Amino acid sequence: MNHSPELQNAIIPHSRPTLGLKESRVVADVIDSGYIAEGKVVKQFESAFAEFLGVDHATSTSSGTSALHLTLLAMGLGPGAEVIIPSYVCSALLNAVNYTGATPVPAEIDPDTYNLEVADVQRRINNRTKAIIVPHLFGLASDLEPLLDLDVPVIEDCAQSIGATYRRRPVGTLGTAAIFSFYATKVITTGEGGMAVSNCGDIAARIKDLKTYDKREDYQVRYNYKMTDMQAALGLVQMQRLASIIRRRKAIAAEYNRAFNGFDLKLPPADAGHIYFRYVLGLNMDCMPWIQKLARKGIACDRPINLPLHRCLKLKGYPVTEKVWQQSLSIPIYPTLTDEEIARVIDAVGTCHQKFC
Repeated sequence: MNHSPELQNAIIPHSRPTLGLKESRVVADVIDSGYIAEGKVVKQFESAFAEFLGVDHATSTSSGTSALHLTLLAMGLGPGAEVIIPSYVCSALLNAVNYTGATPVPAEIDPDTYNLEVADVQRRINNRTKAIIVPHLFGLASDLEPLLDLDVPVIEDCAQSIGATYRRRPVGTLGTAAIFSFYATKVITTGEGGMAVSNCGDIAARIKDLKTYDKREDYQVRYNYKMTDMQAALGLVQMQRLASIIRRRKAIAAEYNRAFNGFDLKLPPADAGHIYFRYVLGLNMDCMPWIQKLARKGIACDRPINLPLHRCLKLKGYPVTEKVWQQSLSIPIYPTLTDEEIARVIDAVGTCHQKFC
């Protein structure tokens, strides 16, 4: 397809939030009210989120990382405990575990789904293992049932997967607890922000107690992990958009699937519950030449994970994670992509495929 010079020179970003006039208006309303810190709008957002998922408790936080930190603390994790996490994941998980003084134990991933590999998790469990953090990576639910059968508490990391389902059940509702992220380019956004959810009243109460330090009769280390009413107002509108956001993501993924079917590339797994937070192509070579060539064509692409955790910790012995990290390419997929931009992405990927495959 031919494109105008102006379109050819325009950069298509790798990620972009989905925002509109309604978001601007509700944030302005909060500002006009004169109450912009955590207040009644935050409570409305927490209630709406709990109702959406069908869980008993939802507690807003300043980020997905702080939600995970508080959840780990609320579950009693600290020095002497081990927490299994995938190596192929954002370093926020590593940070949250380290904040508590517990020991992170990276595990291998499944080469098809990029989620935790159950057999490797089983091999790493011992009497110090107190939790498994299970990300639903790139919007695809992890295979939870065999992980839940290991008799170790599971924390679902739904930072990239709000609205995804596992066997027709919403992710975030099956483990002991779950966390969500609302960073600027996540599925829905509050700019920054997160949510911790659980059906366990004791865990939820502990999270609520730890997230703010002020006006307490006793002293213990607590945190300033609150969400503002401005963020919550944004989140309420974004939740109203969630169904349409997911429909658009799935529609773009379907276009990509049709275009790249038959290419010598690994396409994302087909699953009815997949929401395609990322559209990740598996290559048969290092992804950097693709990233550089696509950038010259005005298409911003990236490694979907900046650096696997075994590299951060200078550990050896993660061949699947290492290969996936080197050979995976994340291309733009978000609701505000125009049809013209989608066509440009498809053309550019096709050009790279001809050159490199």
